Amino acid sequence: MSFPDADLIYFWEQQGAVEPLVRWKPLTGGNTNALWQVGDRVVKLYRPEADTPLFTNDPNAERQVLKALKGTNLAPELIAAEGDSLVYRLAPGRGWQPEDGVACVAERLSRLHAIAAPEGLPHKPMGKDALVQQTMALGENVPVVPDDLPKAREAFIHGDATAANALVSEGRVTFIDWQCPGVGDACDDIAVFLSPAMQVISGNRPLTDDEMEGFLAAYGEGDVTERYRALAPLYQARMRGYCRWRAARGDDGYGKASLLER
Repeated sequence: MSFPDADLIYFWEQQGAVEPLVRWKPLTGGNTNALWQVGDRVVKLYRPEADTPLFTNDPNAERQVLKALKGTNLAPELIAAEGDSLVYRLAPGRGWQPEDGVACVAERLSRLHAIAAPEGLPHKPMGKDALVQQTMALGENVPVVPDDLPKAREAFIHGDATAANALVSEGRVTFIDWQCPGVGDACDDIAVFLSPAMQVISGNRPLTDDEMEGFLAAYGEGDVTERYRALAPLYQARMRGYCRWRAARGDDGYGKASLLER
């Protein structure tokens, strides 16, 4: 969606959320919803059909998270929200790239996961069995992973922690696109960021083994990273199935990206 509806422009101008007579510039980063930059604000319009088997698209959850994270610099500042649209202050920076180093994202995710989640966020499926069910539902074979795993503890997760959703400015990371947050396994966020397919979809190359090890070292929390290492083959199989699901629906790039999830 390149051009906003005139009613949307009028509504947010009347609300004082954006300056009148300022160009609404389409932002190309969002793969799910429509985004426009209006001066130092971003207007987001949700597409109701954008839910996928792994990533939900919940405007109320994003609104709740932006309020809860105010002042942390982990998320943009919410200006206003109504129905299927919201306005937030433009966050500085650009999507994470390998030259930024992995530590900045790892440390910020670790900080997020240590924060108490706001009440009312959806609870995400957790545990090996849930991953197995999701992987099978996406038509993928289930790899063998250990039964004896460090126990997952509930954490406040972003839900879609791709490189494109991690804006870097002067070494600081702000996460955007909070439409699928929840209470879940911290390993879910780690798996999305480290996923070679998601790195490529974000415009990067896959991470090297050294970069992945550096990420896990910077994240800390040995029980979480040990759990991730054990579940990594299962996360890869699930992501491969997800990419094939997207490719079957005409989403460019996902078919080739699925081949990276071995």
